Amino acid sequence: MVGSMGRVGACGDNAAMESFFALLQKNVLDRRQWATREDLRIAIVTWIERTYHRRRRQDRLGRMTPIEFETIMTTQAIQAA
Repeated sequence: MVGSMGRVGACGDNAAMESFFALLQKNVLDRRQWATREDLRIAIVTWIERTYHRRRRQDRLGRMTPIEFETIMTTQAIQAA
Protein backbone atom coordinates (compact mmCIF):
# COMPACT_ATOMS: atom_id res chain seq x y z
CA MET A 1 0.00 0.00 0.00
CA VAL A 2 1.10 3.54 -0.70
CA GLY A 3 -0.28 6.50 1.24
CA SER A 4 -1.29 9.67 -0.52
CA MET A 5 1.07 12.62 -0.88
CA GLY A 6 0.00 16.16 -0.09
CA ARG A 7 1.40 19.59 -0.80
CA VAL A 8 4.73 20.63 0.61
CA GLY A 9 4.22 22.34 3.97
CA ALA A 10 0.67 21.03 4.50
CA CYS A 11 1.51 18.60 7.29
CA GLY A 12 -2.05 18.37 8.62
CA ASP A 13 -3.53 17.18 5.34
CA ASN A 14 -2.33 13.61 5.58
CA ALA A 15 -1.87 13.26 9.33
CA ALA A 16 -5.03 11.22 9.87
CA MET A 17 -4.33 8.88 6.95
CA GLU A 18 -0.69 8.46 7.92
CA SER A 19 -1.78 7.51 11.43
CA PHE A 20 -4.35 5.05 10.06
CA PHE A 21 -1.86 3.44 7.67
CA ALA A 22 0.75 3.17 10.44
CA LEU A 23 -1.74 1.31 12.64
CA LEU A 24 -2.84 -0.87 9.73
CA GLN A 25 0.75 -1.77 8.89
CA LYS A 26 1.62 -2.56 12.51
CA ASN A 27 -1.54 -4.54 13.29
CA VAL A 28 -2.23 -6.35 10.01
CA LEU A 29 0.37 -6.09 7.27
CA ASP A 30 3.47 -6.83 9.35
CA ARG A 31 1.90 -9.69 11.34
CA ARG A 32 2.57 -12.42 8.76
CA GLN A 33 3.03 -13.24 5.10
CA TRP A 34 -0.25 -13.30 3.16
CA ALA A 35 -0.82 -16.18 0.73
CA THR A 36 -3.26 -14.28 -1.48
CA ARG A 37 -4.52 -10.75 -1.96
CA GLU A 38 -7.98 -11.99 -0.96
CA ASP A 39 -6.66 -13.20 2.41
CA LEU A 40 -5.07 -9.82 2.98
CA ARG A 41 -8.24 -7.98 1.90
CA ILE A 42 -10.33 -10.00 4.36
CA ALA A 43 -7.81 -9.37 7.16
CA ILE A 44 -7.84 -5.61 6.48
CA VAL A 45 -11.64 -5.37 6.37
CA THR A 46 -11.94 -7.47 9.52
CA TRP A 47 -9.39 -5.31 11.38
CA ILE A 48 -11.14 -2.10 10.33
CA GLU A 49 -14.61 -3.32 11.30
CA ARG A 50 -13.73 -5.21 14.49
CA THR A 51 -10.93 -3.14 15.93
CA TYR A 52 -10.33 0.27 14.39
CA HIS A 53 -13.91 1.52 14.12
CA ARG A 54 -14.92 0.18 17.51
CA ARG A 55 -12.07 1.87 19.40
CA ARG A 56 -11.50 5.10 17.50
CA ARG A 57 -13.09 8.14 19.06
CA GLN A 58 -15.01 10.20 16.51
CA ASP A 59 -15.18 14.01 16.63
CA ARG A 60 -18.65 13.97 15.08
CA LEU A 61 -19.87 11.66 17.84
CA GLY A 62 -18.70 13.92 20.64
CA ARG A 63 -15.36 12.08 21.07
CA MET A 64 -17.17 8.80 21.75
CA THR A 65 -16.50 5.50 20.06
CA PRO A 66 -19.22 4.29 17.67
CA ILE A 67 -20.14 1.57 20.17
CA GLU A 68 -20.57 4.10 23.00
CA PHE A 69 -22.63 6.38 20.76
CA GLU A 70 -24.86 3.54 19.56
CA THR A 71 -25.46 2.37 23.13
CA ILE A 72 -26.51 5.85 24.25
CA MET A 73 -28.74 6.44 21.22
CA THR A 74 -30.40 3.02 21.50
CA THR A 75 -31.10 3.57 25.19
CA GLN A 76 -32.59 7.01 24.52
CA ALA A 77 -34.73 5.66 21.66
CA ILE A 78 -36.10 2.88 23.87
CA GLN A 79 -36.90 5.34 26.67
CA ALA A 80 -38.65 7.70 24.23
CA ALA A 81 -40.86 4.92 22.84
